Amino acid sequence: MLRPGDGKSWINGRTLEDYFPRSAHRKMVMAPLEVAEAATTYDLRVRVHGGGVSGQAGAVRHGIARALVEADPEMRIPLKRQGFLTRDARIVERKKAGLHKARKAPQFSKR
Repeated sequence: MLRPGDGKSWINGRTLEDYFPRSAHRKMVMAPLEVAEAATTYDLRVRVHGGGVSGQAGAVRHGIARALVEADPEMRIPLKRQGFLTRDARIVERKKAGLHKARKAPQFSKR
């Protein structure tokens, strides 16, 4: 949720620094706000679950970018140019019948 405020960020009820201790993840999350020059204009409340820490940081970045476009449609072009509005479509490949995993085949025995 994006609300006018003074730049406070809460993710799953914890501050940004507590939830993402690595600075690279924090930079990734705050990147859309820096592009929009709105880092101190909005307060953030985010709920995210599933995946790993890096995937969650990417998902939060995507959600913030979409919320910024909803708040100000003119932000669409710079955010799109930076790639913040593109969803990461990579998913786990399904397991196939006759294989141990998605691609791992049983050990081959010649005799």
